[in-house]
Amino acid sequence: MTTTTRAGAVSQPGSDLPVRPAVATTFAARTRWAVSDGWTLVRREIEHLVRQPGELASEFILPAILVLLFGYIFGSAITVPGGGDYREYLMPGIFAMQAMMGIGVTITTVASDLTLGVMDRFRSMPMARSAVPIGHTASSLLLGTLNFVAVAACALLVGWRPHLGLWPTVAGFGLLFLFRYAVGWIGVMLGLLFKTEEAADHAVPLLFPFTMVANTFVPTDGMPAWLRVIADWNPISAITNACRELWGNPGFRSGTDVALPLQHPVLTSLIWCAAIIAVAVPVAVWRYGRASR
Repeated sequence: MTTTTRAGAVSQPGSDLPVRPAVATTFAARTRWAVSDGWTLVRREIEHLVRQPGELASEFILPAILVLLFGYIFGSAITVPGGGDYREYLMPGIFAMQAMMGIGVTITTVASDLTLGVMDRFRSMPMARSAVPIGHTASSLLLGTLNFVAVAACALLVGWRPHLGLWPTVAGFGLLFLFRYAVGWIGVMLGLLFKTEEAADHAVPLLFPFTMVANTFVPTDGMPAWLRVIADWNPISAITNACRELWGNPGFRSGTDVALPLQHPVLTSLIWCAAIIAVAVPVAVWRYGRASR
């Protein structure tokens, strides 16, 4: 005999765990279930980080290395368009780069769970199908928060400042969080494609060139024409240019003399994030259902 539990779910005889929701379960109930299960997985990732503080340390050390390497070594040879301090020009690009690297974090954690059979275990439990991707992307966003705090601390130490007040500053960081969350779904989608954790680890460094072919570290004007087109249409360029605009940092480009995505970078960034979420979310959930079988 079956019994009904938790938003229309049904439990098997002799088991205290509910199985998947009944067909009659409402959309709101399924959503609450997915969010609740996703939060459980976020807590799992938090406990994992607490037990392995080395991963947390890397989130603080890497930004400092990037700021020192590009700000003080390469910066002396780079001229900022329109003038200004290079380190203030650089920091929006560093923030955008760190947001983009959320893909790599999610790829490795998802591939690890898949390789170790954790995904199969999740599949056997009474969990919403979307809960696992939701948990991984939310965990990436949480880790991104720590990363942004570390980058901001380094930026303030080297002289970076937002110049346009509180709300534009908040809007810039909000855009970075949205982008980090959106690309986290790409990480889930790609992580489910790898058969081993080692293969995923080898693929992560390939993200670095993608962050370089943009306006993150240098102006795109000096690039070859074909490469400049790629750089100007790179979503990281839009995010970087949007942060420079919102924070009043040097190097912001606008007007009809620049590429279309950079003429209105805030709007372009929002469109990029919405498009990524619209495509990656259903594909990642679908792929999770197949990969876990």
